[in-house]
Amino acid sequence: MSHAAKASSPWWAKAMVISGAMVMVVSGGAAIATQVSLSLVNSAVETQDLLGDQRVETEGEDIEGPLNFLVLGTDERVGAGGLARTDADIIVHVNEDLSQVTMVSLPRDLLVSVPSGVPAQQTKLTEAFAFSEDWGESFGNTAETVTHLTGVNFDGGAIANFEGFLDMVEELGTIELCPWHEITSIHTNVTYPGGCAEYDKDGALDIVRQRYVWDWDEDYANGTWGDFGRQKMQQQAIKKILERAKEEGYATNPTKAVDLLNSFGEALTLDVGNYSLIDMITQMRDIDPGGIISIGVPSSAEEINGTSYVVTHEGEEQIAAESLYQAIRDDTLEEWICRYPEWTNGDADPDCGGAGSEVADEATEPAED
Repeated sequence: MSHAAKASSPWWAKAMVISGAMVMVVSGGAAIATQVSLSLVNSAVETQDLLGDQRVETEGEDIEGPLNFLVLGTDERVGAGGLARTDADIIVHVNEDLSQVTMVSLPRDLLVSVPSGVPAQQTKLTEAFAFSEDWGESFGNTAETVTHLTGVNFDGGAIANFEGFLDMVEELGTIELCPWHEITSIHTNVTYPGGCAEYDKDGALDIVRQRYVWDWDEDYANGTWGDFGRQKMQQQAIKKILERAKEEGYATNPTKAVDLLNSFGEALTLDVGNYSLIDMITQMRDIDPGGIISIGVPSSAEEINGTSYVVTHEGEEQIAAESLYQAIRDDTLEEWICRYPEWTNGDADPDCGGAGSEVADEATEPAED
């Protein structure tokens, strides 16, 4: 039975909390599974059936890849009818042997068709969540919309909010963030230098929530302007949180792992279907947070009737996007990355040698109709 969740504080890092829980927890290793009671781990995070009959059917209790999770960050700012929106929509893909995680960020302003027609047939992806005061129903509407766009069906998902990110960074102390150029916050007027530095929860949050500061010439040249820049920082922060948690022993120390999970409190709602967190920890322990690959959906901005959207345009963008969705479905994302490296964050180095180099070479050739 779903419940009507209330809107939380502004998002800015909810994808981090969500992906952090789903990926950091699964990378914990067998030590946690053997030393911490089943009930303690499974009760550390609130669980809810978010996908309902949209869930991929599974056979048996063992977790078998590939797996796809939909993770959403929600926004406290509500519009007509008091309904929340999403500020982060991420497909988390786990490969067949449960050793590699890839995050695919869909722009919140991406122009999509909503199959239900609610709230509108053609609208921004963020609006698909503004479906009901019950976040379970809103999640389902967003999942249906993303599946309609990509053809990807989901094994599980999660919704996270702002408090979870704050509490997680506070639990860790600081995390490292690496803005690619100097920025001055439009919220606090604090100037953050380009390059890597340690930030506490307030500084990390301030950086991650920025959108309009990514307006340098290099941002437009590199496709990291505006919300694309914010997406890149969101993805970077997810990885940095997971790496720091691993460095400080949260992945192998049962007590610390549960403390980190408990730091989420009510800020995270997780759906892992018929599996338990202990299953995830045990069977997905080989995942390396430092090896997470981040991808942005091929798209660019367009103004339609005076409203700014992000659109996957016909031609090269559409070809790249459709092949991305196919790669998620086929579990061939490494090949796709070698073909379209410009849409990745360059934060991982897949092996593009051998057959992969041929794929990369083909990317330079004109696509056939």
